[in-house]
Amino acid sequence: MFQQYLLTGATGFLGQNIIEQLLEKNAIISALVMENDPLVKELPKGVEIVYGNICDENSLQPFFNQADNQTCVIHCAGIVSVASKSDSRIYRVNVDGTKNIINCCLKHNVGKLIYVSSVHSIPEQPKGIVMTEDVQFLPELVEGDYAKSKAMATALVLEAAEKGLNANVVFPSGIIGPGDRGQGSITNVLLSFMAGKLPVAIKGGYDFVDVRDVASGIVACSEKGLPKKGYILSGSYATIKDILEMIKKLFKLKYKFVCLPISFGKCYAYFYEKWCLYKHKPLSITPYAVAVLDSNGLFSYKAANKAFGYKPRPLEETLKDTITWLKETERC
Repeated sequence: MFQQYLLTGATGFLGQNIIEQLLEKNAIISALVMENDPLVKELPKGVEIVYGNICDENSLQPFFNQADNQTCVIHCAGIVSVASKSDSRIYRVNVDGTKNIINCCLKHNVGKLIYVSSVHSIPEQPKGIVMTEDVQFLPELVEGDYAKSKAMATALVLEAAEKGLNANVVFPSGIIGPGDRGQGSITNVLLSFMAGKLPVAIKGGYDFVDVRDVASGIVACSEKGLPKKGYILSGSYATIKDILEMIKKLFKLKYKFVCLPISFGKCYAYFYEKWCLYKHKPLSITPYAVAVLDSNGLFSYKAANKAFGYKPRPLEETLKDTITWLKETERC
């Protein structure tokens, strides 16, 4: 264990789970929070709150004020986007922000940096091939601004590691689980399904992983991750139909749904995205999101298992806990 942990993205879905697991180990934690972040009130007592912006390196100085070789920095702040329209903010936050974090880590000679990337930064292989983290990270090898920005940021971290920074990169797959207050795409699907408002779904699937397993994997990586290494933190592949059928069985739901072809899904998503933008609603179903469901979603977590015993729980357990949390918090 390190004497101190500095965490960016602390108020996010993953960040809050990392904090919970670090507190169980009695770690000293400083959380970087944006001014006016409404979720700051959700952070537990005992966590030091430092206000700053990863896009402004000067604002990070108070956050790194006490950092030294006994400090581990976990950088999971970033913008996740499935939008079709290009947005320069994604690169400013995900790439330039990561560059600022790296600079501060080098300046203060921190003990370790863990960067939370994404499996989307890994170039897709033909369907049926299980993908690993032993690849080149280049923006031209992946599709979409989010994936490109994550590939660029990953390359920056690994480049700094080659120059002497003790750094690891972790690559979570599709993060789901209880406590998703921001209600990501899959959580929204579950809410609609539980409310009986999802008569149709889209064929296709992806690898989904429990947020608690990703958090524990990151904490374990901070202790046992080998220098300059990347680790996929995936779960298991499931189609949307698989997920909905599991929920039907777990909660004894009886209504039926129809799975539509990917081609129809892409057409529907094109118009749905435009409607969401017009109504100023969060984007969930977009052509990019549908393309992800049609992509190769097979990833190997063998490297993480070998290095620090990473082993994700069954998807059925995650879904049960997620729906139970949604019910307990009166979200469904």
